Amino acid sequence: MDKFAIARMNMVKSQILANKVTNQDLINVFHTIPRELFVPKAMKEIAYVDKALEIGDGRYILEPMVLARLLQAALPKSNDVVLDIACGTGYSTVIISQLVSFVIGVDDMQGMVDAGNFNLQTLNIDNALIINVPLTLGCAKQAPYDIIIIDGGVETISQSLLDKLSDKGRLVTVEYDLPNGPGIAVLYEKVKSHIGRRVLFNANTPLLSNFRTKTRFVF
Repeated sequence: MDKFAIARMNMVKSQILANKVTNQDLINVFHTIPRELFVPKAMKEIAYVDKALEIGDGRYILEPMVLARLLQAALPKSNDVVLDIACGTGYSTVIISQLVSFVIGVDDMQGMVDAGNFNLQTLNIDNALIINVPLTLGCAKQAPYDIIIIDGGVETISQSLLDKLSDKGRLVTVEYDLPNGPGIAVLYEKVKSHIGRRVLFNANTPLLSNFRTKTRFVF
C-alpha cells in the first residue's frame, strides 16, 4: 500500500467516520478517489489534511468532513442529476459521480475547467462533465437538478439556483451571515413551490467571492 493510500485510509477513519458520516456508499467512495490528483504538485504531500486546500485563484477543495457531511445530508440516489458549483479541479465532481446518474461541475475559471476535465478523463469518469459558466447562475441546460452543491461558503443563494431544483430537490452549502462570522452548513429542499431550510452543522469553509452580497434571499 503506497503512502497516499495509507493517508486516504487515515483520512476516512479520523475525519469522516469520526464525524457522524454513516452512509457506507459515500464512505467507500472517499476510500477510493485519490485526492492528491486534484491539488497542485507542491501540495500532494498534504492532500489529506483535515482542512480546505486552496488550489489557486480563490478555489478550494473542501475539507473532507464538510464535503462528506454535506453529501450525506443531500441523500444522493443512483438516478439523481447533480449540479456541482465551484468544483475547481473536480474532486467533488468525481466523488459525486460515483453515487448518482450524472454530474455537471461548473467553474468560471477556464484553467480549473480544463484541469477538472483532464482529471475526469484520467479516472475514466464517463458520467460527469465540467463547464465554464457563471457560478451564481449554474447550468440551465440539464435543469432541474435533484441535488445542487456549492463547494464553498456563501452569503446568499440566488433565486436562479433555487429555481433549478427539481421537486424534492436538495441544495447544500455553507452559509455566513457575516464574512468573518461563524459558518453553518445548510440544506434547502424544494417541495412543489415551497423551499424549506434546515441547519445541519457548524462549518467554516472559505467564502466564495462570487457569493458575497449584502442582499439575503428571503423566504
